[in-house]
Amino acid sequence: MTVGGITGIILAGGMSRRMGRNKALLDLGGRPMIAVIVERLQTLADEIIIVADDRELYAPFAEKRVADVFAGVGTLGGVHAGLQAATYDLGVVVGCDMPFLNPQVLAWFIEAAEEADAVVLQQGAWLEPLHAVYRRCCLPVIELAIRAGERRAYAICDQLRVRYVAPAEITHLDPDLCSFRNVNTPEEWQMVTSRAVLTNAAGQEAEGKHVEGLTRRPPPSWVTERRTAHSCRPNGRPG
Repeated sequence: MTVGGITGIILAGGMSRRMGRNKALLDLGGRPMIAVIVERLQTLADEIIIVADDRELYAPFAEKRVADVFAGVGTLGGVHAGLQAATYDLGVVVGCDMPFLNPQVLAWFIEAAEEADAVVLQQGAWLEPLHAVYRRCCLPVIELAIRAGERRAYAICDQLRVRYVAPAEITHLDPDLCSFRNVNTPEEWQMVTSRAVLTNAAGQEAEGKHVEGLTRRPPPSWVTERRTAHSCRPNGRPG
């Protein structure tokens, strides 16, 4: 059983280039999509943090809003900023463009984090770095990766105690894994507003999630540095 508070972290710093307008503010059932996502996270989290460059834009949706410490580095920068600002050890990280977010699935991930630094969905050779759970002890690993030029969010997983979740473990809660799906284009958004299930998995062209065969590769230089400087301990605090 997870002990302590939970921080809900919503990444809203994307450019929405393919959508052509801010995805977070798209109308979902008469409300901005980000408002719906905040509401669902509030069923689980003790605080909500929105990570975005334009913090004032999101003032109506959350009291706590932060910008990336490391700008322009994608998902890793957003996860880093959210965890750094978090009051609590455990952070539930999601995107602002996930209209089918399922609180029951997120609660399952939270419970699965008891003995892990991170909880991540694994589908074959693919990992989902959003819709995931991270502890604050991941911060030194993320920062070293960013400073070394790493931009792939999944690249930190080999350096953490990760609980990889197989789809079969959660299909009783979400048979089609809709909770993990996001929207990137007007066509995908039309499917959402028509109450049709999206046909493609989340983030196909977004954050690179393909891990080639999930084989162990020679670690980048920042990994060696991390192993000598930091460690993730069971209490979730940097060593």
